[in-house]
Amino acid sequence: MRNAKWFIMLIVCMLVIVTGCSSTPKADNNSSSSQATGSNKQAAKTLKDVKVVLDWTPNTNHTGLYVAKDQGYYKEEGLNVEIVQPGSGGADAMVASGEAQFGISYQESVTQGRTQGVPLVSIAAIIQHNTSGFAAPADRGIKSPKDFEGKKYGGWGSPVEEAMLKTLVEENGGDYSKVKYINMGDADYFTAVKRDIDFAWIYYAWTGIEAEQRNQPLNMLYVKDYDKALDYYTPILVTSEKVIAQDPELVKAFMRATSKGYQYAIQNPEKAADILIKAVPDLNAELVKASQKWLSPRYQDDAARWGEQKKEVWQNFSDWLYKRKLLDKPLDVDKAFTNDYLPAGK
Repeated sequence: MRNAKWFIMLIVCMLVIVTGCSSTPKADNNSSSSQATGSNKQAAKTLKDVKVVLDWTPNTNHTGLYVAKDQGYYKEEGLNVEIVQPGSGGADAMVASGEAQFGISYQESVTQGRTQGVPLVSIAAIIQHNTSGFAAPADRGIKSPKDFEGKKYGGWGSPVEEAMLKTLVEENGGDYSKVKYINMGDADYFTAVKRDIDFAWIYYAWTGIEAEQRNQPLNMLYVKDYDKALDYYTPILVTSEKVIAQDPELVKAFMRATSKGYQYAIQNPEKAADILIKAVPDLNAELVKASQKWLSPRYQDDAARWGEQKKEVWQNFSDWLYKRKLLDKPLDVDKAFTNDYLPAGK
């Protein structure tokens, strides 16, 4: 569409020039054309450059961002948004340092970071309820956390991950010492369960849907089903205290457009999937479409509006972490998240 508009403008300018060569002066028309062109250039210059960094490679957790960019919602708010993948330090570090104004993170990460002085603030819950859990191929016979005994778990060494695994095993009558821990590194889940492990922690919306497509049945143990405190927000949209203090209008504008992007994805999962595929053509198109269909109704779920966060969710999970000595001190929950920059619900 942009190319078409510029082509039309070029034709108009050529006609003006040709007309200007005739015996009848057209100075007023030339002046108007110049002013219009100047106005368009000025409008382009006034767009504010904004960077949002993903937590991982692009997937359906991020669809609303790509929709907002593709549909022009960010431009309507005066923003030129660039969506980038994280550097070696991760998304949190890029946002905290000011390298990006916004990023994708997780409640556990922000909770731990804030108790250590990292000034990140969650401004929206991308998915209303935790869709992650421990998954195993059905033939491994893992139907409850007690069945983790004697099995090989593939993880990445996070203290939160180990605490969650240990708690679920012990609270369901199992012996955590009988679970063998294997660091998966960058291994793909499907490769790892064939080669090294029996189960791993996944997001069902992506890896679980891929398992369905591969016709590889899973037993999925969602962590939220075993403890209310584990129904925390993951992933979330974050910014820094500095951005909020210095440019609150930027945060409001970004969230207005982003909210529209996710609302579009909620209402139009197929079209939203096509937008993500167009933006990231290397993705498996069938996986994206199936994942989007599963995830779209779960973005907002039972919340009054997309992105809404509850204090009790932040409090319950931070208390859970503190009780297990995974936080240096209790979290000041009121400073960790805000709903102030979400557009008003309908």
